[in-house]
Amino acid sequence: MYKINDNFLKLPGSYLFSTIAKKVREFQEANPDKTVIRLGIGDVTQPLAPAIIEALHTAVDEMAHQDTFHGYAPDLGYEFLRSAIVEGDYRSRGVDIQEDEIFVSDGAKCDCSNIQELFSVDNRIAVCDPVYPVYVDSNVMAGRTGTYDAQTQTWSDVIYMPCTAENQFVPELPKETPDLIYICSPNNPIGSALTKEQLQVWVDYANEKGAVILFDAAYEAYISEEDVPHSIYECEGAKTCAIEMKSFSKNAGFTGMRLGYTVVPKELKQGEASLNAMWARRHGTKYNGAPYIIQKAGAAAYTPEGREQLQKQVAYYMNNASVIKEGLQQAGFEVYGGVNAPYIWLRVPAGMTSWEFFDDLLARANVVGTPGSGFGPSGEGYFRLTAFGTYENTVAAIERIKAL
Repeated sequence: MYKINDNFLKLPGSYLFSTIAKKVREFQEANPDKTVIRLGIGDVTQPLAPAIIEALHTAVDEMAHQDTFHGYAPDLGYEFLRSAIVEGDYRSRGVDIQEDEIFVSDGAKCDCSNIQELFSVDNRIAVCDPVYPVYVDSNVMAGRTGTYDAQTQTWSDVIYMPCTAENQFVPELPKETPDLIYICSPNNPIGSALTKEQLQVWVDYANEKGAVILFDAAYEAYISEEDVPHSIYECEGAKTCAIEMKSFSKNAGFTGMRLGYTVVPKELKQGEASLNAMWARRHGTKYNGAPYIIQKAGAAAYTPEGREQLQKQVAYYMNNASVIKEGLQQAGFEVYGGVNAPYIWLRVPAGMTSWEFFDDLLARANVVGTPGSGFGPSGEGYFRLTAFGTYENTVAAIERIKAL
């Protein structure tokens, strides 16, 4: 008889956003006359930029002719996109990344889950807490997290690095030594970001301990402060200890298009084993590449027209972030984030859990956010709102909350 991967059975409940969707669906079924405003999931609302639409149309037309038709994509991604990434995201900032260190994929969510295949199940992970749930859940599925304590909502073999108001949301070096360190900056869900000096501490630590940093830079386009790096490779020594993952979802509105990439430097080795070569082997074996049409659209994001249009979209969402932050502060909330990321992190009213605040906000204001406890034990007592809604809905949601 076949055997299942019983690590899946260890996962508590359902995925965070599936639980939220179920609660909202039940509320709407019971209250069909209520209009719910969703500021929970980090999905974009603005249409694709004109330069990207034009690239899509051109690519579709090419697929209609034999001499310009494209089948399977190259393993690492098309050269036109990888070269645009290298020039636009790295060399323009003085960072030396080569095209054969770029691996194009269908998004950072898949990559941050799949990248762990390069590492033994014996490796111990460290995560910032609160944290994007996929980091921990995917390691649970792989059998790397030990047993779950429902009371503390922690896994026995995971090293949690609390990020709270008390430490300015900056993780401290752990007392136990990890093998894999997940860092997201700008951070989801908190909305904070590490300065270059703070990130350099982690790079030096990883090199000293022989650990690998899995660096999620999905929100780098929203950075506004000069001392916050857009890439971990801006830090000295990062190419011998870090893998970086980026996404087109939030900077170019590709949540429905699916495109991202991972950088694995050739200097990153364990003895004679090259993680770059290993990821290339894995990529070629298990992945047939993002569609040509989507990659052409991605390349359009690096054109002068594309950059200008996307900067306006980023500004649109960050204006929403300002509306949320200022409105909540006026309502008396303790609020963080909203400067280098499109997320607002607020402390829930005293005497309420984050899920109780979720239920109360949905019932009385008909506004949906995300309970902080869904991101880890240190998220209890906090709540996340996203700036990815429309401006009109954002204003309306904040007015409803202020009216409470």
